[in-house]
Amino acid sequence: MNREFFTQDALHVAPKLLGSQFSVGSAEGMVTLRITEVEAYMGVGAHGPYDPGSHSKDRRTERNASMFLEPGHAYVYFSYGMHYAINFVCSPAGSASGVLIRAGEIIEGSEIAQQRRLRKRQGSGTRIPGRQLARGPGNVAQSLGVTRIEHDGLDLFSFPFSLQSPLDYPAQICIGPRVGVAGVAGGSEFPWRFWLPGDPTVSAFRRGRNAPF
Repeated sequence: MNREFFTQDALHVAPKLLGSQFSVGSAEGMVTLRITEVEAYMGVGAHGPYDPGSHSKDRRTERNASMFLEPGHAYVYFSYGMHYAINFVCSPAGSASGVLIRAGEIIEGSEIAQQRRLRKRQGSGTRIPGRQLARGPGNVAQSLGVTRIEHDGLDLFSFPFSLQSPLDYPAQICIGPRVGVAGVAGGSEFPWRFWLPGDPTVSAFRRGRNAPF
């Protein structure tokens, strides 16, 4: 996988990321995620319909500035005052679209991911099943050790990141509305969530506030 792959907009890139392996290194060690669920978000300058669910739908701000970088960078944000989420920046520099990494399977560094998740639970000794370690974008970021301060705006093709294409592209993918997105952006007009059917790491669908059926 190379930077050219991300010059396309997020709608084209997102389904092609399923099955890819994304690694993040740290002093604790390397943790690798096999991506099983993603969502596309389109912003200023991206081709396609206006996306009211995107952080970059109207303009560049201090918060979303990384979305306007060269393709192949990380956009990390703090969500709901609770957890971080990581997106892969797509589209040429100056335009804005990105792929939210919603879920995956930890295939390397599972014990590191386990300890990070348990620390968040404030010392709970109950181990987290492997299929749940990186189910949901907040758990993805926590298992990988990703934070906004340390990782926002970094190049996906330089340490501490590593990204590899799938060994075998999935024969089938599922498509549907995005999870928890409010209003029309969370409805069937925006079927911009992509996932591997039957994979136990994929998060459960939750309809956003006032999202149409």
